[in-house]
Amino acid sequence: MQAPGSIKQKTAVYLLQGVSPRRLALTLALGFVVGCIPVLGLPTALCAVIALAFRLNQPAIQAANYIAMPFQVALIVPLLRLGEKVLPLAARQSLDMSAFAHSPAQMLAHSPRVALQVGGMAGQALIAWLLLAVPVVMLLTPALAALLRRVPAVAAAAQSGD
Repeated sequence: MQAPGSIKQKTAVYLLQGVSPRRLALTLALGFVVGCIPVLGLPTALCAVIALAFRLNQPAIQAANYIAMPFQVALIVPLLRLGEKVLPLAARQSLDMSAFAHSPAQMLAHSPRVALQVGGMAGQALIAWLLLAVPVVMLLTPALAALLRRVPAVAAAAQSGD
């Protein structure tokens, strides 16, 4: 029977095998930033596609994505406000919040104006997120890489991959 800590250590080494601290830092930074996209439900699929396309560590990018979920919700309004400043649309009329009590299909059928308004607002928030995403990844990656180089499991996995 193995000691309980050894399974965790073996799993960590397996997940990090051949991954440099810099590449893992990039994976975590991308997962976190993509996880903050102000459209609920989109980040998980997008993280999976990014990880597959760039051969990044899938569990690491999804973990960072899930860690970012509270930030995603908290950033919706600030990103919307920034998006309104960056890309002002036609004068916004007051939004009828009762439309949100219905399913998206019912909202579109009964109030296409509200659906268009919500779509425009989501677009503005996405523009704001895009403006911030690249600089944040560029700042987070080296900071995380420096931090990860101090984690023994990551350092051991990086040396075994050389």
